[in-house]
Amino acid sequence: MFMGTVSAATQRQQEVLEFLEDHLARTGIMPSTREIQEHFGFASQTAAVNHLRALESKGKIRRLAGKARGVALSSVLKRDRVVDVPIHGSIVAGMAALAEQEEEGFFSVTASAAGITPSGRTFALRVRGDSMAGANVFEDDIVILEMREPRNGDIVAALIDGETTLKRYLVKNAQPFLKAENPAYPDLVPARELVVQGVLVALLRRFHGGR
Repeated sequence: MFMGTVSAATQRQQEVLEFLEDHLARTGIMPSTREIQEHFGFASQTAAVNHLRALESKGKIRRLAGKARGVALSSVLKRDRVVDVPIHGSIVAGMAALAEQEEEGFFSVTASAAGITPSGRTFALRVRGDSMAGANVFEDDIVILEMREPRNGDIVAALIDGETTLKRYLVKNAQPFLKAENPAYPDLVPARELVVQGVLVALLRRFHGGR
């Protein structure tokens, strides 16, 4: 009986590890403990945490204390850098400057999977509104942005005349402006200032079945 219990537990740990690997390959991020719980039908998140602890003790994963989705595969760490990306809130017109936004937490993602420069400064924002629907950026998506100089045509989070928005950055006749990817929204030409806060490099989306 004792040996059978150990064997069953080891098999489930392998299944959890395979789920972590598959989720990372499909989405670019690690699953949360709640997602692990729901996938395996555990009675509580504690069971998921216990399996993660067992995998960590065997050197299969590394857990990052205090980080949302704070699990990294040891096999991935050997070949790729894991970047912790802070979520700063929502990107909507009228949002305060980024410096005033409180962080909602972090998630960890491999640099190559998200197209992130490992040495770059990155942050994430939740999308509100439909002004970028034509660029396949929708309500509730999470966009990952890098703090760097924009190029003509980049999608950016920008502070324009005191309001922050997510739009496409364009330059015409040496005049930068912001363009929506939805004909219902006008171009935004700065009257006083246009400060690019980050350039979109990756996007995360939950599957809703309708898109």
